[in-house]
Amino acid sequence: MTAVVATPSVTVSGPAFGSTLVGTGRLLRFMLRRDRRRLLIWPLGIALLYAGSLGEYVLLGDEPEAMAVRGTLMRTPGMISMAGPGYGVENYTPGAAVANELILWVVLTLAVMSILQVVRHTRAEEESSRSELVRAGAVGRHAPSVAALLQVLIANVLIAVVSGLVMVAFDFDAAESFTMTFAIALGALVFGAVALVAAQAMEHGRGATGISLAVLGGAYLLRVIGDIQEEHGSVLSWLSPIGWVQQTRVFVDLRWWPLGLCVAAILLLIGLAGVLGSRRDFGAGLVAVRGGRADAAPTLTGPLALAWIQQRMGLMWTTLGLGLMWFASGTVVEAVPDMVESVGDNPVYAAILSQSGDLVRTFLGVFGLYTGLGAAAFGIAMTLRAKGEEEAGRTELALAKPVGRGRWLASGLTWALLGTAVVQVSGVLALWAGAVASGLDEPGFRDYLDLALAYLPALFVIAGLGAALYAWLPRATGIVWVLFTYMFVVGLFADLFDLPGWARRISPFWWVGNPMLDGVDASHMWGLSGVAVALLVLAFVGFRQRDLQST
Repeated sequence: MTAVVATPSVTVSGPAFGSTLVGTGRLLRFMLRRDRRRLLIWPLGIALLYAGSLGEYVLLGDEPEAMAVRGTLMRTPGMISMAGPGYGVENYTPGAAVANELILWVVLTLAVMSILQVVRHTRAEEESSRSELVRAGAVGRHAPSVAALLQVLIANVLIAVVSGLVMVAFDFDAAESFTMTFAIALGALVFGAVALVAAQAMEHGRGATGISLAVLGGAYLLRVIGDIQEEHGSVLSWLSPIGWVQQTRVFVDLRWWPLGLCVAAILLLIGLAGVLGSRRDFGAGLVAVRGGRADAAPTLTGPLALAWIQQRMGLMWTTLGLGLMWFASGTVVEAVPDMVESVGDNPVYAAILSQSGDLVRTFLGVFGLYTGLGAAAFGIAMTLRAKGEEEAGRTELALAKPVGRGRWLASGLTWALLGTAVVQVSGVLALWAGAVASGLDEPGFRDYLDLALAYLPALFVIAGLGAALYAWLPRATGIVWVLFTYMFVVGLFADLFDLPGWARRISPFWWVGNPMLDGVDASHMWGLSGVAVALLVLAFVGFRQRDLQST
């Protein structure tokens, strides 16, 4: 008798529905806990931005002539490029001014935040091999990407709610206010979804970030060109997600349907990221990485050349982007006297634009502060690149060669300081070029050059502080960003808030003053230079003494 053994049939199939999202909730909770401080700082910072700006618009609402002049300025190419298509400028109200003049900048800010957060939790995690450890558990293929996007969604929604409440507190219409803040959040999420796609395509976090920021820059340029071509935007404007947000026309003629374009774009990009993520190998990108040389280039002779390669693209794009913005700003300087005269005794303008001297020179001094802040942000970012290199473990590899600690640190700081000077000087000269292009011949080139150079010692103090904090207290480097924010507040609102003298003197920029009006105080310049040198020496001493962070 022969026994027949039944063999169960085996069906091979793909992963069960939803299995690729296993662990999304746990990863999301981990990301929220890991970034809890960032997720608190961003809403607070944006809320302060709104609060600092809205008071000005409310006060200007009582000055019809000032609002009319401001509305006229919104029709100039320079202001269109820096703000938007200019809805409601015929009868300019505080609400229309807020929508026209704030939406662009808040969208850009939150878009950068969304891009950095998505890349940080997706491609950067794969690049560091931490995702490989996470994926060894019960975690689906797409769980990290979905969790990262959900975290960015939560952050943008929180910022939208807090910003909307601030606007309501300033007596702006609640429905229009929340429409504006949630529209901005949707616009930022579009670029977060772009970063999700870039994280699948590129093999390195820097590449994914660079591609995403390039898309953001392209969207900005499309909006600028489209809005200048035709009043209230042309076809090109509709190719930009930034244009979709501005087309809601809040506080003028509210329209909801342009936000449907944002939603559709987000869903399409998420779908594309999912398809690409399913087709690529873990840890790899879809775009082939170009093979490097078998040996080092003749110019790559040491850490100084390596630091230049690491920083040159950031310097190029920062100089170009800020230069274009300052050039556009220079084109509106000629109209400043008419604008300020129509404001009368408005306390905000009286505090920011002290009317005791030449109005044009006073206004240019304020723009000098802005260019200094832009250069300071670049200097801080480039100085703190050393911290990122150490955390990634590349510093240990570099120092394993015959390269001393001082030489390695000096290489990065050299280009950071030189790059900061380039960003500052080129920004002020772009401002001069814009003013000359609009027909303003006075002040002259030498005055602008003095303005640019006067800020350099203060900028080196800020970079020196960042270097010293990195060398002695790497975990406390965020203090330099707190100082950056404080300098902005002191520079613009010290008189308005009636800050005492000691509080003003904390800001390195306070010692610069307004070179356009008062000239340059040599003693202040030497004092700031001495502080900068002391901080840099302190950085070298500290870096030579402490242990490197282990990866």
